[in-house]
Amino acid sequence: MRSTRSLAVKWIALALIAAPGCSKSGGKTFTIAMIAKSSTNPVFLSGRQGAEDAAKELTKSSGVTVHIDWLTPPTEDGTVQAQRISQAVNAGDNAVLISASDAGKIVGAIDDATARGVPVMTFDSDVPNSKRFAFYGGDDALMGRETMDELAKQMNGQGHVAILAGNQNAPNLQKRVEGAKEAAKKYPRITIVNTFYHPETPQDAAAEVIRVQNAYPDITGWAMIGGWPLFTKSLLTDLDPKRVKIVAVDALPDELAYVDAGLAPVLIAQQPYLWGYMSVKTIFDHVYLKKDVPERIEMPLIRVSKDNLGTWARQLQTWGFTGIDPKYLAMAK
Repeated sequence: MRSTRSLAVKWIALALIAAPGCSKSGGKTFTIAMIAKSSTNPVFLSGRQGAEDAAKELTKSSGVTVHIDWLTPPTEDGTVQAQRISQAVNAGDNAVLISASDAGKIVGAIDDATARGVPVMTFDSDVPNSKRFAFYGGDDALMGRETMDELAKQMNGQGHVAILAGNQNAPNLQKRVEGAKEAAKKYPRITIVNTFYHPETPQDAAAEVIRVQNAYPDITGWAMIGGWPLFTKSLLTDLDPKRVKIVAVDALPDELAYVDAGLAPVLIAQQPYLWGYMSVKTIFDHVYLKKDVPERIEMPLIRVSKDNLGTWARQLQTWGFTGIDPKYLAMAK
């Protein structure tokens, strides 16, 4: 009798965790914990804006108050992310949305959350060997290949290339590096000097570029699988666009000056706003409305160059980005 009663209590507890809560006014609430890699990285702040906008739309259309519980650490740390997942579960959040800084450090926390009745979805950086129910993001191997292919065009198929790769433990970045190296095999006159990792802050990334460029002065191309150093203006003066070319993933407001200057003629743009917007809509469909959703939802990539700089700048503005140079917003296309 005692074991049966204990089991019943356990299942009631799990049901309460998974079920929507109630607001102070008595209406239903549905809370999604959002755990990006870093709260100082602009791409994740855009993702947060997308999540908040989706939550507002769902609140209006469904009558359920959808809330985003922003639990992103200030800097990348897989251990802290695992702690934040547990924090969300213990707080009674209904679902977790996460971009993995280190898949190995959070897989246990994801599986534990799922076992406790809190579904988990990933975005940007996946944890495919976990019990997460879905992933939204770009094809990382394709990003790497497109970055190298575009760079090869800018370099006329020859020269020495450095790959800038951010966090060595991030699974999405590992796939981008693999894609870039695979694409480079098509260009026998291109030599990859090495792959260089660094903390994912603009200052650290820019410092690493300068350090490497000074150590290997024959580098004429940079395949940046993330746009970290282009969030600062320093490389606009430290690198000569007549001698060095950059192709990078991401195309945020600070990076547009590099396209304009010809130092980074092409950027491979993700749509970070959609990380939050599409993922929140998917979570609500699956967890609250009990709909079937695809396990993997592909995010399209956008090629940004001088040919569409104005159009892209205006798109960034609609996603809530600020600090966009008015001259880009005024461009015809």
